[in-house]
Amino acid sequence: MNWLSRLLGRKRPAQPLTADLLREIRLSFETSAADEEHFPSTIDPRIVHVKLILETMGDLNGRRVIDVGCGKGRFARILHERNPGARIVALDLAEAMLRAVPAGISPVAGSMTALPFPDGCFDGAYATESLEHAVDIELAVGEICRVVKPGGPVIIIDKNAAHWGRLQTPAWERWFGRKELERLLRRHCRKVRSQYISYWEDVEPDGLFLAWIARR
Repeated sequence: MNWLSRLLGRKRPAQPLTADLLREIRLSFETSAADEEHFPSTIDPRIVHVKLILETMGDLNGRRVIDVGCGKGRFARILHERNPGARIVALDLAEAMLRAVPAGISPVAGSMTALPFPDGCFDGAYATESLEHAVDIELAVGEICRVVKPGGPVIIIDKNAAHWGRLQTPAWERWFGRKELERLLRRHCRKVRSQYISYWEDVEPDGLFLAWIARR
């Protein structure tokens, strides 16, 4: 990817989510589960990603929330620690990732493009750096919103298409334009906003990460 492509925010073309591709993605993450350095089971609770999810979700005690594409449940772990009365479901495609999900959180194996839950069964949903692996982004956004009750929060944190090429990515991965994801969320949600974020509050965002915050 040359400098002009990065400047123009050129994205990898979308490809169909076939059964073979889904198996390839699953196998990749099943294998990666052994790599604790690049796929950690914990995360620093002080980073902006975590704080923004906690702030958006509010008091979750007695409520049900889903972590879509949870990996090893590092974000769900903190939500559970801060809200011990919450019912947190951690969904991921790779069962090997789910083995690291801590006790007290319900692990579920499944695809974010076909969530195995009825409509409106969660009080909130979030997806952190996982939507980029969904391939069929439109379908995945629709599914995430579908399982959230009217009025419930939806937050997606992912990478900005304008910075495509900064990192090595697998062949299926896609990043998103700010307005692109706002448009998809508005099909299902009453309120949608977005903002640039960094990992740390004292570091100015450089444009790589965006947070999309919506209300069903």
